[in-house]
Amino acid sequence: MDDIRARLIRCFEVVFPDANAEQLENATQLNTEAWDSIAAITLFNVIEEEFNMQLDFEAVGDLTSFRLILDYVSGLQALR
Repeated sequence: MDDIRARLIRCFEVVFPDANAEQLENATQLNTEAWDSIAAITLFNVIEEEFNMQLDFEAVGDLTSFRLILDYVSGLQALR
């Protein structure tokens, strides 16, 4: 899971370049001002490219924090 975490941090860095790693790991839509709908779409596209996967459109509405996204991506990677 450390590899997935590191890769996910890099995805977040692309979308939120002004935040440090600790801020990114604690990022939520509520505490990250730049996390608007455009940033969310961009983030999900970056994640799909990085992990060579397609996110479930119905699930993305619930993916509102780094932690939730990490758990989701980790679960999908475990199925591979």
